[in-house]
Amino acid sequence: MKLYSLSVLHKGATKSNLLKSAYDLSSFSFFQRSSVQEFMTFTSALIVERSAHGSRASVKEQEYLCHVYVRNDSLSAVVIADSEYPQRVAFTLLDKVLEEFSRQVDSIDWPSGNPETINYKALDIHLAKYQNPREADAMTKVQAELDETKIILHNTMESLLERGEKLDDLVQKSEHLGNQSKAFYKTVSTVVTVDWALRFKLSLHFRLNLGYF
Repeated sequence: MKLYSLSVLHKGATKSNLLKSAYDLSSFSFFQRSSVQEFMTFTSALIVERSAHGSRASVKEQEYLCHVYVRNDSLSAVVIADSEYPQRVAFTLLDKVLEEFSRQVDSIDWPSGNPETINYKALDIHLAKYQNPREADAMTKVQAELDETKIILHNTMESLLERGEKLDDLVQKSEHLGNQSKAFYKTVSTVVTVDWALRFKLSLHFRLNLGYF
């Protein structure tokens, strides 16, 4: 069981704004970590943008699950995990992070803040602590309310896209991806590997191009 990234964002009218993020990319090749991190940031932002206020959802892609919680006040959080990580614990983590973040960071800073200006330093600690879901879950006793909350499951990322949209176009327009990551996404087509960014490219690009909306 593994957590790869944990992000706090603000859901704006047309796009989301990354406020703070933490990553554990130790299982990826050193030379691909930069691109993998950028794609995780891109994915987290896209999921928040396409999720409704007051909603919780899990987006499945191959062996990965992206869990998102968008509060009614537009403060949002996303955790990317492997498929074995318990969904209930993932949402407990998102609840905890957003509650803590909202107490420490004034809401006036949410729409325009960025990782350099936002003073919140607990994400790395939470990401490390929740790597062991059994230990983390034993320390959080707020499950009853969460268990009764409806969580939407999207079987693939493209189910979040509007009709006619292509992931390729969103990648090229993204502010979260550098030129190297965009080029990496564009050129990968047939290589089979365990790395997240490659699986992201191969699976979604194949389905979108075949029109499986």
